[in-house]
Amino acid sequence: MSGPVPTEIRLRRASRLLEVSFDDGSRFELPFEYLRVHSPSAEVKGHGPGQETLVLGKQDVNISAVDPIGQYAVKLVFDDGHDTGLYTWKYLHELGREQAPYWARYLKRCAEAGAGKG
Repeated sequence: MSGPVPTEIRLRRASRLLEVSFDDGSRFELPFEYLRVHSPSAEVKGHGPGQETLVLGKQDVNISAVDPIGQYAVKLVFDDGHDTGLYTWKYLHELGREQAPYWARYLKRCAEAGAGKG
């Protein structure tokens, strides 16, 4: 398997964070809202470049389950009913590593849509 592999995944419901530590020494605290609006599902990502959907109103979303999928991913089950899209280890690492620019781009898209944050 190429790329970092998680050594620990913790669901922190009170602070609404998914804490992921990787074998390369990196550790990320990923807010539930951030994970929901960056879901790898076709519903959010679309089926190709430029088909992404802007997901709004998820500031209070929670994760009710983290289900392992083989040795390569997890399925996050959100309390708004969203449970499609697999968060591969590579994608979770990318979301952690690129959190600041991805979140800034999301906020910009919200502002451009006249929606404000979340």
